[in-house]
Amino acid sequence: MMRKAACRRFSLGLSAERPSGASAWRFILASALWACVSVAQAATHTVALVSLQDDARYQSRRLERQYPGHPAGRLVQAVQLGVSDAEVGLRAAGQTLKVLEATASSAADLGKVLQQLKADRVAYWVLDLPEAQWAQALQAAGNSALLFNASAASDALRGSACAAMLFHSYPSQAMFSDALAQYLAARTWRNALVLQGPEVADLRMGEAWQRAAKRYGIKTVDSKAFKLSGDPRERDLANPRLLTNDRQHDVVAVMDADGEFARTLPYATQQPRPVVGANGLVALAWHPQWERNGGPQVNRRFVRMAQRPMVGQDWAAWVAVKSVAALLSEHGKASLPEQARLLRSGQVFVDGAKGPRLSYRSWDGQLRQPLFLSHVDGVVATAPLDGVLHPVEVLDTLGVDEKESACKTKP
Repeated sequence: MMRKAACRRFSLGLSAERPSGASAWRFILASALWACVSVAQAATHTVALVSLQDDARYQSRRLERQYPGHPAGRLVQAVQLGVSDAEVGLRAAGQTLKVLEATASSAADLGKVLQQLKADRVAYWVLDLPEAQWAQALQAAGNSALLFNASAASDALRGSACAAMLFHSYPSQAMFSDALAQYLAARTWRNALVLQGPEVADLRMGEAWQRAAKRYGIKTVDSKAFKLSGDPRERDLANPRLLTNDRQHDVVAVMDADGEFARTLPYATQQPRPVVGANGLVALAWHPQWERNGGPQVNRRFVRMAQRPMVGQDWAAWVAVKSVAALLSEHGKASLPEQARLLRSGQVFVDGAKGPRLSYRSWDGQLRQPLFLSHVDGVVATAPLDGVLHPVEVLDTLGVDEKESACKTKP
C-alpha cells in the first residue's frame, strides 16, 4: 500500500514539474509507469513465524546465560531480514513477501493459531517450536503449507518423524556431532572421555556422538555420568576434577543439552585437555565472528535490526525465508507439493553466506550446509574438513546420508 501511494505521488509530481529534456522526460515517465505496473501486478505471499510465548528456551535467565548453540532471542528480526534481503529479487519476479507473527500464548493455544493459519491459506511456515509441539504442527499443516524448521536439532524429525512438506534449515544433531568428530580426526585427537548427562536430550546427544565417533574413528576410552543436584550425597557427580582424573584421553566430550554443567567444564578438568561438545569447541550453524563469504555484512544488518549478534537459530530463520524467496522467484506459479518436490530435487539453491550454494536433501528435507567449529570468540575451522570425501556431495558427510535415512515420506 505504501508503494502504491508513493507511485501515485511520484506520478503527480512528474505531471506538475516535468524535466527540461524530452528524452529525460520519456525515460523517467517510463520508469515510473513500470514501477506502478510492477507494484500493481505483484503477487503477495505471507510467511508466518510460528512460536510459543511461554517457550522455556526464551526464559530471561537462559538468554542471559548465553549457552553456546542455544537461541539468543526471538527469531522475528531474522525473518524480517530475510524478507528485506530478498525484496529486490522477488520484485523482479513479480512477487512480494510479508511477515506474520503467529505466536501462541501456550501449547494449549497453539492449535487455534495453526488452524487460523490454515484457514487464511498461509502457505509458508517458519517453525520455532519446542520438540513436544512438532507433531501437532505437522498434523495441523498437512499438505497445505511448506514448513521450515529453524531451531530444532532433533534427528527424529529428519528420520522416523519426518514429513513430506517439512524442511530443515537448522542443522541436525547428527550434523553437529559429525562436524566435531571430523575435526578431532583431522587433529588426531582420537581418544575421548565422554561425560554424559541424564536428561533425554542429553542421551540423544550421546547417541549422535557415538554414531559420529564410530564413523570417524574416535574411541570412547570411558563414559561417565554427570548430574547437577542439590543433594550433598550427589555432589561428586558434578565435580569436573573427579570426573576427568583419567589420563588416557585426548579430549573431554560433554553431552549436556541444557548447557549448565558444560559451562563450568573448560579449564576445570583434572588433566589439561580440550573440552568439546556442549562447550569449549562447539559445532554451530552460525557465528557472529564469521568473516568470509559476506558474513560480516549479514551480521551487521542483523545487529542493526535486533540489537544483538546473530546465532544459529537466527541464521536458520533467515535462510528459511531466503529459501521461500528462491522458490517464488523461480517457481512462483507451482503448487505447494510441486514446490516441495523442487526443493528436494536440488534444483533450488540458496546463498547462506557460508561459501557454497546450499540445497535441500531429497531424502529428509535437510539443508546441506557447512558448519563452524567455534569457541566463544571465533571460528577455528569449517566442516566438512579438508580431506573428508563423499562419492556425490561432500556436504553430505555431515548428518545422515541417504542410505542411512529412516525418512521414507516423499512429497
